[in-house]
Amino acid sequence: MKIGEASAASGVSQRMIRHYEKIGLMPEAARRDSGYRDYDARDLHALRFIGRARDLGFPIEEIRQLLALWNDRERSSADVKALALARAAELKRKARELDEMRRSLEYLAARCHGDDRPDCPILGGLEGKAR
Repeated sequence: MKIGEASAASGVSQRMIRHYEKIGLMPEAARRDSGYRDYDARDLHALRFIGRARDLGFPIEEIRQLLALWNDRERSSADVKALALARAAELKRKARELDEMRRSLEYLAARCHGDDRPDCPILGGLEGKAR
């Protein structure tokens, strides 16, 4: 199937498919006599795998590791679990950071009168003045 069909079937954009091929995350597709890329069921499976891994927050290099483990029938599931748990811990850390940013903004916004006066604790907080 052509790249447009592979994109529709996998949920991965054509641009990202080309990018994944360019960076070697997935092998370049076979070419038809016409020069069009020709994707098969295995390619679609890999694209769906990559798309789902991206949805779960895995960066490219970790997806590369996951693909290598996926293709290695002698792999240890402990290796896969370690990657998943490390990613979950990183997401938890980022969630804490986002929560802290949200609380800071809410704190500053609660101190802002939001009226016609020029004094604004939000801008003061961004400037680094004591809250």
